[in-house]
Amino acid sequence: MKPGPYFFAWCDEAERVDAFAAALPALVIPGMYISVTMGSDVDRTVSFVDEAVAMIRAHFGRTDAETYFAMEFDDRRSFYGHYRCFTGKSERLKPRGPIHMVPASAADILPLELYPALGSGPRSVEAEAELTWHIVLDYLEDLLLRLCAPDASRRVSTGGCTSAWTWLAPVSMCATYNADARDIARDLALSWVSLHDKEKVSLIAGMSLEALHARIDAAPAGARVVPTDKSGRSIPLSRETVLKALAMPGSALIEALVAAADVPDEAWRAAEPRAEEIHNLTVQARARGEPFTRGGGSLTWVKLTGEHVYFLVDHARFHVRRLPNGGILLATHPYRTLWPLWAATLSALGLMS
Repeated sequence: MKPGPYFFAWCDEAERVDAFAAALPALVIPGMYISVTMGSDVDRTVSFVDEAVAMIRAHFGRTDAETYFAMEFDDRRSFYGHYRCFTGKSERLKPRGPIHMVPASAADILPLELYPALGSGPRSVEAEAELTWHIVLDYLEDLLLRLCAPDASRRVSTGGCTSAWTWLAPVSMCATYNADARDIARDLALSWVSLHDKEKVSLIAGMSLEALHARIDAAPAGARVVPTDKSGRSIPLSRETVLKALAMPGSALIEALVAAADVPDEAWRAAEPRAEEIHNLTVQARARGEPFTRGGGSLTWVKLTGEHVYFLVDHARFHVRRLPNGGILLATHPYRTLWPLWAATLSALGLMS
């Protein structure tokens, strides 16, 4: 299966190696081999994070850094991935990061099958899709925070995740991270500037909120962009809406995002009781040590199909997570984008025009 989803992080170039080095021990399984490649300067495999970091510090600047190693989630699920750090020169030639991580196979994060205990109840594509959402969201948020906030330094000011290979407008991502929750409107402003001015996000992700505001303010009155919404709907975002949002206190915008995320649509709510029932039955079956068999038993093999995908594209819930470091994370399933959450929030605030 192809790689994915793709994780991105931005920080000042002067702190880039420090940010890259800080996240490495949070990502790699201790004691596992780390492959380090830096152009023609370095092509080695080492066993210790400190050794890998020392090589990267010695050569970064003249060339980019690429590492490859095994990672592991709290549930002991392990997988391999690429972790890269690009110099400013590389970014200007071909924007890709500047810090970038991707699992080698999307199936490592987006499971293609489940092994739930269905009990005596009926199969439910919707409930099964909701169970997948919970699994994927835990994985996605875990990796994004390891990448962007492995310590208390807050070197990484913003980051995100998407199923696309490039850093999209934040509202078109499936997850975003901001080190300062009060600047959550940056996601909206950065999205508008990148879409309207056709700018690569990784090149402008470090712009101040004031600079983004000036760019938007200078655009023609009534100018609009249309962020990506994978369900096929076209909900435009106007210059005036963004300026109104930027004028609001960040705390008010966060409260509105939380309120919008806390209200799933009717289809999702309808499937929640069965999803919770299946989850509880599965936990009980595994606690009893019951084995999985394809031919029978309480744990059933469920292959995810297009029906599951379509349900997640149209109905996957959103999660707004305020972080202990003062940051904020917005997330949904990679089959969906954050734009429906933002659109609902802006509408509830009476800002859409």
